[in-house]
Amino acid sequence: QVQLVESGGGLVQAGGSLRLSCAASSVSSVIFSISHMGWYRQAPGKQRELVAAIRSAGNTNYADSVKGRFTISRDNAKNTVYLQMNSLKPEDTAVYYCKMASPSGGDYWGKGTLVTVSS
Repeated sequence: QVQLVESGGGLVQAGGSLRLSCAASSVSSVIFSISHMGWYRQAPGKQRELVAAIRSAGNTNYADSVKGRFTISRDNAKNTVYLQMNSLKPEDTAVYYCKMASPSGGDYWGKGTLVTVSS
């Protein structure tokens, strides 16, 4: 069973930066490299939303609210995907989740990491 573990969350002041990591285990680097990866977030009282995604070919897409501030990247040799978050705003406060869409069709989720941005 694929496991995803997020890390890097915490408390930061508005305007600050954080780098989230999501490490995948129990999956080969080959399978990881051809899987599409995404970061989602869920704020209190709101639905989970897509923040950023990176496909196996490396192309990316972002939510309009984070364009120009967040960058998603991946290191297939480490089975890890990253989310660099700059110029953080209080409205970025949420639990951030990593998702892996495997080539077999299964979706896997991490348990999330909390990001809190103070004003």
